[in-house]
Amino acid sequence: MRIILIRHGDPDYEHDSLTAKGQREAEHLAARAANWHVDDVYVSPLGRARETAQPCLTAWGKQAVVLDWAQEFYFAEAAKEGKLPLVWDFFPADWTVHGENFREAEWLSLPDVAHVKADYERTCRSLDALLSDYGYQRDGRFYRVRAHSDKTIVIFCHFGISMVFLSHLLNISAEALWHGLFLAPTSVTVLNSEERRGDEAYFRAERVGDCYHLIANGEPVSPSGYFTDIFQES
Repeated sequence: MRIILIRHGDPDYEHDSLTAKGQREAEHLAARAANWHVDDVYVSPLGRARETAQPCLTAWGKQAVVLDWAQEFYFAEAAKEGKLPLVWDFFPADWTVHGENFREAEWLSLPDVAHVKADYERTCRSLDALLSDYGYQRDGRFYRVRAHSDKTIVIFCHFGISMVFLSHLLNISAEALWHGLFLAPTSVTVLNSEERRGDEAYFRAERVGDCYHLIANGEPVSPSGYFTDIFQES
């Protein structure tokens, strides 16, 4: 089974839509992906993700299923209003001091992230329920293959929630991923299930944050959500 995560294009957060640049990025992505073999498509309910998905859906002749739990991982209205910390915006000296932040599920025990625990676990359960529909049943830190699938699914979503997905699939602290990785707008992240012994499966990332479609078309990679300069290839 293959999972492809695609972050939305360059955003206009105020209007939950794409900028003109984001629209160009989405078109470049659609041209790249036109010949992909895609079975099922899922999308966040937020406007910027749905706008990003539309050119690809047109190219594939498909419709997307909306997943409410694939929207950005704000975890609480209070976080969006600035009353609770956004857990991917801590400063290095504040989050690295806690060893728990580097250990699988232990990061969820810290007071600064207590407000995200329920939503993080709910998201993980929802992802597992989706994978179960394709024959992959969570068993501790890996999956049991109840029925092998060669399907490719695509999820158009967001940076924060993508890190939650990777955290759960790869058994890595989400806090470490939020602060240690960057997924540029319209970047492509691909995970495949490796099934080497019996009914055991583990998802392994083949590529993370791939922006080939932008580089090939001379479109600068957007730094949205990044706090340093992008390495721009020409």
